[in-house]
Amino acid sequence: MDEGAELLVVFGGDGTMHEVVNGIGGVDGVEVAVVPRGTGWDFARTHGIPKRLEDAVRVALEGEARTFDLGRATYLSPGGEQTDWFANAGSVGMSGAVAARANLITKALGAKTSYLVALGAVFARWHNVPLEVQVDGEHRSGLMEDVIVAIGRFQGGGMMVTPDAEPDDGLFDVLLIKDASKLEVLRELPKIYRGKHLPHPKAEVIRGRAVTVESEHPLPVQLDGEQPGTTPASFEIVPGALRLRVPKR
Repeated sequence: MDEGAELLVVFGGDGTMHEVVNGIGGVDGVEVAVVPRGTGWDFARTHGIPKRLEDAVRVALEGEARTFDLGRATYLSPGGEQTDWFANAGSVGMSGAVAARANLITKALGAKTSYLVALGAVFARWHNVPLEVQVDGEHRSGLMEDVIVAIGRFQGGGMMVTPDAEPDDGLFDVLLIKDASKLEVLRELPKIYRGKHLPHPKAEVIRGRAVTVESEHPLPVQLDGEQPGTTPASFEIVPGALRLRVPKR
């Protein structure tokens, strides 16, 4: 980018896209095209970028360039407070622990299987914890399983976690998964892949531009499938920070 490049073609999955936005976040004049590879394709799913190589390359060459939102998260890392960009979603709670576990599992299993294996291992021992959450001017507190701060619709290898999220509306879709029992979560799991789990009495979606999450003890933070640190954490939307080539409308 420093040498004047105007188009960056990314071959990879969600982890690769996470690295890319942390390299170009805040840089003007750079378009990104994505050819989905690797295991996690949730970013590509949200933006309608096809998985078939020939089709994805065609979008990279001939697609329509549109602007989309990015997020910035500040959290506690082993070296102190750190701020990163993210392209698809961040979260605090069980999903962070699942992401850390999934990244230890062989990628040969694929994103969906790796996530489900990790979910099973973490879920069996997880206990919901008290959280303090602020979304713009709204405050929520109580026992929660997860706080998901989404730009896109998909996470976890194809789960449509936030089905109404729009990646260019300048707002996060913040999904609070409250004190749901393990049985309630298991009942809803198949519905999540179809985006049919909402509304639900143990869940709430709040839309906003700024989110803070605090916990009594450090909880894992997840960004685009990576697990870089712990709470306390804050998230802010950066509207129109990414120029991406997508299929023509």
